[in-house]
Amino acid sequence: MRSFTLHDHNSAPEAAKALLEKSHKAFGRVPGLHAVMAESPELLNAYQALHGLFLNSSFDADEKTVVWQTINVEHACHYCVPAHTGIAKLMKVSDEINHALRDETALPTPRLEALRDFTLAMLRQRGELEAGQLEAFYGAGFTQQNVLEVILGLSQKIISNYTNHIAQTPIDQAFRGFAWEKK
Repeated sequence: MRSFTLHDHNSAPEAAKALLEKSHKAFGRVPGLHAVMAESPELLNAYQALHGLFLNSSFDADEKTVVWQTINVEHACHYCVPAHTGIAKLMKVSDEINHALRDETALPTPRLEALRDFTLAMLRQRGELEAGQLEAFYGAGFTQQNVLEVILGLSQKIISNYTNHIAQTPIDQAFRGFAWEKK
């Protein structure tokens, strides 16, 4: 299988150079995922846009982490689970939530568990939910806006998880201490 290039400012296509600079400014370095995505400036641009939009969603830090990590774990993404573990720590998400998501064990609140259940249903059923599944989500205090924001999070994570599977993106040094394998 061909290896994917981890681009830097010198090797990236011209249209990706400003995007890599944006990544560097945001993270203090260019994450490996972004370095791979630079091969397609359009993909990197879309990913950065979706990431920014999801960060600005109505979900709080715990809820964003539940959506991201539920998808990452379900997809068994060797890169994103450790990366989002580190990101969650920076966002002040508790270790209890982080461990529950990584280990697929009970989350500390019924509301967060409902969010994980809903996210998994959306993912596994490809959006073909039954009325009772939506009502259970609403019953946990979520809204139609939240339904659509889960779809936004799914869109972002499909791009990153699939890219990492295909490219076998190496885990960034900053996240190697959070390495993970699906049980």
